[in-house]
Amino acid sequence: MKTAELVYRESITDVDDRNELVMRELPQVYYIAARIHERLPEHVEMEDLVHAGIIGLIEACQNYDSSKNAQLSTFAKFRIRGAILDSLRKLDWGSRELRKQGRAITASNGKLSSTLGRQPLQEEIAADLKISLDKYQSLLTQLDGLHLVSQQCDPRLGSDESQDLIESAHSGGGDNPFDLCLKTEEREHLAQAISQLSEREQLILSMYYRDELTMREIAEAFGLAVSRISQIHAAALIKMRGLLSEIRENKHARARSEVDGVQKRTQRLSTVGSEA
Repeated sequence: MKTAELVYRESITDVDDRNELVMRELPQVYYIAARIHERLPEHVEMEDLVHAGIIGLIEACQNYDSSKNAQLSTFAKFRIRGAILDSLRKLDWGSRELRKQGRAITASNGKLSSTLGRQPLQEEIAADLKISLDKYQSLLTQLDGLHLVSQQCDPRLGSDESQDLIESAHSGGGDNPFDLCLKTEEREHLAQAISQLSEREQLILSMYYRDELTMREIAEAFGLAVSRISQIHAAALIKMRGLLSEIRENKHARARSEVDGVQKRTQRLSTVGSEA
């Protein structure tokens, strides 16, 4: 049995090791917090994001298992970001009116896409909503922050509440063939939707999500204002949501058509068999 003194010394060592890990990964907290902060409304304090990120980092260090094949920096990155986004969700700084306007923009985009046979221009959406182009672009900038902390999909039929894509996502099933097939299908839908965006929209999404550049860095690369890049990003996400819905609806329509065809052929065969 270990003596009380030995247990005490080991606990102190564990605490010191965790503190060292926290201090080593602390710059990552400031980087992630700054990257998120630049897309949020001005009243959201950078210090609050850093505080939430540090809590996430401490939890990551406490739960980190060095025996597993994963680096602490990678493990901590997701927990830091998750802790910051969790804190923003609790603030719920997106007003009900802003969320309502966001749903109206999505609905207008879908309606005009069906009518025009192409993705509508910003001027066309603004005219459909009976607001000025400046007002529409201002809404896009505000909505871009909402996309960050609340990855929403369209509300269920008969409900005004949107679903969180993360919470409603299908749980991972490892090597389950059905899950692997579903994942592949979703990737194909996403790739098809992205291919229908403009070249500039595709490039901005690629630079932001794949290359992990900040909005400011992307703005410098394009020679545009940060607010303009934010507007393009938000508009691209709205387009993609509409395109994904259209792709799924077309797929379901084809599936229903095939089922109807099989049923009709089965009925004809049954009729012929009974007559014989």
